[in-house]
Amino acid sequence: MLRVLYVGATSVCLERVNNEAYYAPQSFSVILDGQEQFSCNTNVFSLYGLKSSHVYAVELKGDGVDESVCFRTKAENCALNVRDFGAVGDGEHDDTDAIRTAIGCLPAGGRLYFPAGIYLTRPQMLKSHMTLELAREATLLGWTNREDYPVIPGCISSLDGEDMYFGGFEGNAVPMYQSLLTAQYAEDIAIVGPGTIDGNAQNTDFWTNFRNFKTARPRLVFFNRCKDVTLHGVHACNSPSWQLHPYYSEHVGIYDVFISAPKNSPNTDAIDPESCDGVEIIGCRFSVGDDCIAIKSGKIELGTALNKSADHHTIRNCLMDFGHGAVTLGSEIGAGVKNLMVTQCYFRGTDRGLRIKSRRGRGKNCRIDAVEFDNIRMEGVLTPIVINLWYNCCDPDRESEYVWCRECLPVDERTPRMGSFLFRNLTCTDAQVAACYIDGLPEMPIEEVSFENVSISFAEDAKPGIPMMENFAVERCRLGLYLDNVRRISVKNVKIEGCEGEKLIASHYESLQTEDF
Repeated sequence: MLRVLYVGATSVCLERVNNEAYYAPQSFSVILDGQEQFSCNTNVFSLYGLKSSHVYAVELKGDGVDESVCFRTKAENCALNVRDFGAVGDGEHDDTDAIRTAIGCLPAGGRLYFPAGIYLTRPQMLKSHMTLELAREATLLGWTNREDYPVIPGCISSLDGEDMYFGGFEGNAVPMYQSLLTAQYAEDIAIVGPGTIDGNAQNTDFWTNFRNFKTARPRLVFFNRCKDVTLHGVHACNSPSWQLHPYYSEHVGIYDVFISAPKNSPNTDAIDPESCDGVEIIGCRFSVGDDCIAIKSGKIELGTALNKSADHHTIRNCLMDFGHGAVTLGSEIGAGVKNLMVTQCYFRGTDRGLRIKSRRGRGKNCRIDAVEFDNIRMEGVLTPIVINLWYNCCDPDRESEYVWCRECLPVDERTPRMGSFLFRNLTCTDAQVAACYIDGLPEMPIEEVSFENVSISFAEDAKPGIPMMENFAVERCRLGLYLDNVRRISVKNVKIEGCEGEKLIASHYESLQTEDF
């Protein structure tokens, strides 16, 4: 069975429906209107260069593969070539004004096309009802001079006294340098095509002097309070900080996107949907210097003032090749996370697999509910599962006694709450540090953690490491299932191979059920 994930005027993203993680059970040929296009071995793939308002038939053929689907591409009002507005595309000429003029002239429902070339540009502002398309050999290249990045305020008062939010970073509404591509309070925006958006941060001081900046570094793409936003097919890379940052936005689709940055690049998370409703991340590939996907909802100030949770997110058929965490919740989740499904994903070589991080001080609205992790394959992940309520990174009080004290403190407005977590149908090979490390708060234990049909084995040459970021962290190696301060624990059909010591270490719980363990 074939599913249409996204169809635009000139491109389509398709998904094979099966139970495999990222890679298809077998390779197949993609045939468009009777003409073979390419061979493929992934569940999600794309076609480009299509005609608008046209009906197409796609067939998949291969050993045991015979699937098909028909679709109609979207209509569009017009398509404009950025070079007709003076863009040069040689990687040296400043194409900022040409691109800015072309966006300003583009009629609603139009598409701005970038043919092959390297378009050097300062930050650009997108608008509603537009498509930006990058051809296969087209690159949008970020400007290297930090002084030429405008500063956007975090929150200001309008003339009638209403708070207006425009920027933020790491959970706070703070001034930030404008991102390479930005949209504010807009709708119906698509960035498509097999081309590249390159932040070029390796040639700036955004990576070398970042701890001393008074203003938050720009993202690569930033959508603030937008709705109906799509990114399809592009390669996003080398952002000054987080790469794709949807912020208080609705109906965000990210399909068949490749996001990359060097392993040592600072804070280059791939996708950080923050306080968004309805996010789909499907068929994407990641290799970055921080978390691959980090779902957020602000720190305690925004979590209290706006109380907008991260809701209705789906992550499916993605490949995480390197990152600190493959799928992370937090740590800035002051308004909580709910209704999250992560399935059919393949984690390969990340530090942690499924990673949840919070701490005292995130607030009472920091609650995680209705979260499910199902059908996930991991290889060489140091610690496959981490739930950390003692996270000590980034905040000024990170080393305070309030953060690290292991005593049962009073429950108050600052205390986060963790609900139920289900880890099901996970296969993890060549782990090193711990099978799982789950550590709740004594005054507010995690409600429930369930493992079902889970297999975790350790590498023979496993090296010691820190399973989670906390004060006074102790290195571990081949540690089994470790759980502390969890009210209800269920372990059903779980296999742990190669661990040192007990397979299950649990303390401070109310009930513990094991079956086929």
